[in-house]
Amino acid sequence: MLIIGIAGGTGSGKTTVARSVIERLGPGKVTFISQDSYYNDYPHLSLAERATMNYDHPLMFDNELLIAHLNLLKQGKTAYAPVYDFNIYGRSGSEREPLAPNPIVIIEGLHVLYDDKLRAMLDIKVFVDTDPDVRILRRVVRDIEERGRTIQSVYRQYMETVKPMHEAFIEPSKKYADLILPEGGHNQVGIELLTVLTEKYLHGVPRNS
Repeated sequence: MLIIGIAGGTGSGKTTVARSVIERLGPGKVTFISQDSYYNDYPHLSLAERATMNYDHPLMFDNELLIAHLNLLKQGKTAYAPVYDFNIYGRSGSEREPLAPNPIVIIEGLHVLYDDKLRAMLDIKVFVDTDPDVRILRRVVRDIEERGRTIQSVYRQYMETVKPMHEAFIEPSKKYADLILPEGGHNQVGIELLTVLTEKYLHGVPRNS
């Protein structure tokens, strides 16, 4: 099993890169995992309290559960990821998403390269590096259209947590990357290179079986 980690700032195009590689490789070969599914859950807090938390800090993610699920996949077993609901800032009850043990696993998320234990499980480490102006505009559109946020709340969150956390944790994690992709999904050469590397693995000897 080959595990690819794709990190980068909010709105950088991580998911677009991952989806582009999956599309090129074809169905049934890749398991896609979003680190967002592994946000810690705080059901004991009110919705108002959960809404004020700093979701851009690396400690907000349950990486222990994510690592446990990766180990299950490496053993050829199906794992079941939590389903996170951004409208309630919490996990969606007992709902789970099955993760099949395919030969390729792609994980994308803000802090995929930050945690040393998670990073040690990655065979290929990718950082998607996109201009901050582009990233914030993409975040504004996404949070308003998909997550029901107001422009005021998006602005406040960006200034109070998103930007500081990017500078403190996400940008420094770029040093761990094997491959840096400027402009994310628009970098067709970089995506093709990542796809070729992955295809070589598919036709070679598994390194993490």
